[in-house]
Amino acid sequence: MAMSYNVRFWEMRERPDRRKSFQIRWTVNAREKSESFITFALADSRRAKLMTAAREGEPFDEHTGLPASELRAIKQRTTWYDLAHEYIEQRWERTPGNTRRTLADAFATVTPALVRPGATFSDPRVLRRALYSWAFKKKAWQCEPTEEWLHALN
Repeated sequence: MAMSYNVRFWEMRERPDRRKSFQIRWTVNAREKSESFITFALADSRRAKLMTAAREGEPFDEHTGLPASELRAIKQRTTWYDLAHEYIEQRWERTPGNTRRTLADAFATVTPALVRPGATFSDPRVLRRALYSWAFKKKAWQCEPTEEWLHALN
């Protein structure tokens, strides 16, 4: 993750032909970044937060264009996978077998759709099998997943 203090902000621009018509733009180490908002006030507020972070000497990530403090907050969030895994763990003992299968199937179906944009994973069938047969099946946690499943889950 490359961080840079070289941040420049541009004037806010209005694009009346768009639903989110107010756009803020900035560069981090000459890489352009932008965000669009429905109202001027929202755009102005976001721009002010970014400018404050830059003024306070916070480094910005070149890839995302976000200040380091926002990146830390994002990384500290609990992921969907962690929540689903914890839910299975808490409910497993008092849930009947058919419900366990239904939960594992539902979570295995939804989880790939919630992976962050741009993330790549191997064969979708392998990922689904790893989620259904290991990740959301508490009984299977006693042994390690296969190498192929581990790669898909990562």
